[in-house]
This record gives sequence, structure tokens and C-alpha cells, in this order.
Amino acid sequence: MFAVIETGGKQYTVQPGQKLEVEKLDAEVGANLTLDKVLLVVDGESVKVGAPYVSGAKVETKVVSQARDDKKIVFKYHSKTRRRKKNTHRQFFTELEILAIK
Repeated sequence: MFAVIETGGKQYTVQPGQKLEVEKLDAEVGANLTLDKVLLVVDGESVKVGAPYVSGAKVETKVVSQARDDKKIVFKYHSKTRRRKKNTHRQFFTELEILAIK
């Protein structure tokens, strides 16, 4: 059994027991979240496709951690003008554990 969910403007394929890093969600560590933007649910031979979301489908998750990703280097360069600009960025993320697909 698996499902395709949408969160943070991105789509993820999830299965029960899987851990997943998504864009930062406002939730405490250890809290249970229910994601209701489910685009597709596959259970054996049964396939439910939403338009755009599957009605009544939910994915139950648990917040494992709130953290920041690795540092990314942002380098801007313009030739012939001697312009170089270096910057860095660390994105916040939420790690979820998929408990059940309903």
C-alpha cells in the first residue's frame, strides 16, 4: 500500500513506516499530524485517483524532528563586470514518520 501526498508545494510517494523530510510544518516534536491532501491511493489492485484530491483519504504521521538542512552555497557571478557574490542558505525541514494510510 502506498499513497501520493502533497505538502509544501511538493508531491511525495509514501508508505507506512517510512520517514520523510518535508518543508517546515508548524507542529511540536512527537505530535501526530493528519495530512488530507492525498492525490493517489494504491492498495493492492485497488487504485483511487483524486481530482485533485481523493475524498476521505488521510495519511496519519508523527513528527520525529524539526531541524535545518545542510548549508547550500549560493554564488552569483557576472562576467566582464568583476561582480561575484557568495551567500549561503539553510532550509528548515520537518521529519515525519508515516503511521497509516486511510
